[in-house]
Amino acid sequence: MSDAPQPLRVLFLCTGNSARSQMAEALLRHESKGRIEVHSAGTEPQPEIHPMALQALSELYRLEMTGQHPKSVEPFIGQPFDYVITVCDRAAETCPVFPGAPQRIHWGFPDPAAADGSEDARQRAFNRTASELLARIRVWLSLPGIRSRL
Repeated sequence: MSDAPQPLRVLFLCTGNSARSQMAEALLRHESKGRIEVHSAGTEPQPEIHPMALQALSELYRLEMTGQHPKSVEPFIGQPFDYVITVCDRAAETCPVFPGAPQRIHWGFPDPAAADGSEDARQRAFNRTASELLARIRVWLSLPGIRSRL
């Protein structure tokens, strides 16, 4: 039996699970080179990932969200996580309690799907959110407590 620590388990939560949390899931999976078990869910999941979220990750980082889809937080409630990271204010307010007392972190990002303006302006909002998520994830991954687990 190995003494190696179990991989970190992270859950990103937002309301619709169609943009911010989906992008965060794909970005963390990529940045951790798969060494973190990462999931995303929503308190009120939408039917599909927003096309502009898909476009942002594809164009900016050449990342695809293959296999990802919006899902409810319900199936995850009984599962142990090391970190539950909310990426929208509404999800932070309604975040359920998870077993094992995971560390809860809130990274509030405006909903890019609510951005006004032309299609280009709306895509820029998604691109900006993706870039800000990546910056936050890179800082988080550089923390000694996280680095030591990778």
